[in-house]
Amino acid sequence: MSITHLHAMLIHFPIALLMVGFLSEIIGILSKNKFYKNAAFYLLLLGSLGAIAAYISGSYAGEGMEDGMLEIPMELHEEAALITLWLSIITALFSVCIYYFKYQRNWTKWIGLLLFTALVVSVARTGYLGGQLVFKHGAGIELSLPEFETRPTE
Repeated sequence: MSITHLHAMLIHFPIALLMVGFLSEIIGILSKNKFYKNAAFYLLLLGSLGAIAAYISGSYAGEGMEDGMLEIPMELHEEAALITLWLSIITALFSVCIYYFKYQRNWTKWIGLLLFTALVVSVARTGYLGGQLVFKHGAGIELSLPEFETRPTE
C-alpha cells in the first residue's frame, strides 16, 4: 500500500464526519435538542482530527506530482486543503472553548454555525478538486493490464 492509497482511504472519514456533524448542528439548532448539539460537537472534533490526518497524508501523496499538467490542479487542491485544515482547527477550537467555558450566548451559536458552514463549503470544494485530480487528470492512478495465463495450443 502506498501513501496515495492511504490518503484515498483517510479522506472519506473527515468528509463524512464533518458533513453529518453539520447536519446535526442544523437539526440541533432547529429542534433545540441537546443530543444533536452534542453529536455535532463530537463529530466536529473527530472530523477535524481526520482532516489533520488527511492533510498530512495528502502532502506526502502529492510529492512528485507537482510538475507538468498536474501543477495547477495540484496547487488548487493543496490550497483548498490548507484552508479546510485551518477552518477545521479554528471551528473545533471555537466549539471547545464554548463547551469548556460554558459560554452559551446567542452570538456564539451564530458564529459557530457560520464557521461550521464555511468549513463544510471548504470541505466540499477540496473534495471536488481532489476528485478532479483523480478522475479528470488521473493523479495517483496506476495503469496496468491484468496478467493472463496463456494456455498451450493443442
